[in-house]
Amino acid sequence: MRGERAPDEFTRLHRIFTEHLGLAVGFAWAASAYAAAYAPWVRNIRGLIDPFARPESTASYLFALPALMTVAWLCLAFGGEAFRRTRVLKNQSLEFGLSGLVAFAVFCMAVYRAVTAYSLGL
Repeated sequence: MRGERAPDEFTRLHRIFTEHLGLAVGFAWAASAYAAAYAPWVRNIRGLIDPFARPESTASYLFALPALMTVAWLCLAFGGEAFRRTRVLKNQSLEFGLSGLVAFAVFCMAVYRAVTAYSLGL
């Protein structure tokens, strides 16, 4: 015995989720930065995509969701104990699964926006 305690279920799930969310944040920033090199830098990029949508600049269109994901990742990485005490569902696996589903949806929207802006530039 080394005196080390085996990590509990929350610690294991939290570590896996933090690592995968960090990878998703990196990929979202990379896709947005790559699209920013080719996207038209206009005051209303949404007007080029959908003329009836509300105005949104290229910078906010490309970088709002990756920035939101970064803030969520930092909160998750540095606020693990607060999340341990906050319970929404009784099953931790379902909680992390639901969180993963929401994070994946935001990631997909960020990449979709980057691909749309990239295709406008081509």
